Amino acid sequence: MIVINQSWEWIRKPENPLQLIELAGRTCYKSEEKITPGSAANFVRRITESGHHSVIEHAVATVKFTTDRGVTHELVRHRLASYSQESTRYCNYSGDHIQFIRPVWISEEEINSYQHDNKYLTSPIHLWMSAMWTAEHDYNNLLKTGWRPEQARSVLPNSLKTEIVVTANLREWMHIFKLRCSKAAHPQIRELMLDCLAGFKEEIPILFDNINGE
Repeated sequence: MIVINQSWEWIRKPENPLQLIELAGRTCYKSEEKITPGSAANFVRRITESGHHSVIEHAVATVKFTTDRGVTHELVRHRLASYSQESTRYCNYSGDHIQFIRPVWISEEEINSYQHDNKYLTSPIHLWMSAMWTAEHDYNNLLKTGWRPEQARSVLPNSLKTEIVVTANLREWMHIFKLRCSKAAHPQIRELMLDCLAGFKEEIPILFDNINGE
């Protein structure tokens, strides 16, 4: 059993997103002649503040998340996106190295210092670690009995590590971040999406500046 942290990475960054949005937006007004090397930022700021968000949909970004299956169950509810996820039907996790995602309310220090000791038997971390060990043990034993991975997966928990590639236009990414970074979001997906939002803010100015996780 291996416990890892959830993470994300860029697969495809949007190419010149502000310039693309400006070109699309100015087409509506036939004002393309006003495009200059430095005009995109101000145009995008004005057009988004006016609520003309459809032009944002022309820019697309792709991200790969490594997280738990509970998070992906929430993520795929955002339907205006494309998803490709690691399949528990076809992936065989046999062996002693099934990966589980650390719940954000358990610290890395607690995981690293955990010892299977009687004095910890009633602690929350013991109960979670024990459940992961049991799931791994039972999964492997079911495979040994002849069950296929798609059958043995029934004992695997929400904390199982999974990878999912997500492609969405920037308007949908804005919607995802507004919902999943808010204080009302589940803490596991909120931590992941706040970190991802910081990456989007660094890579794509203006569009995500007003999303702050409140």
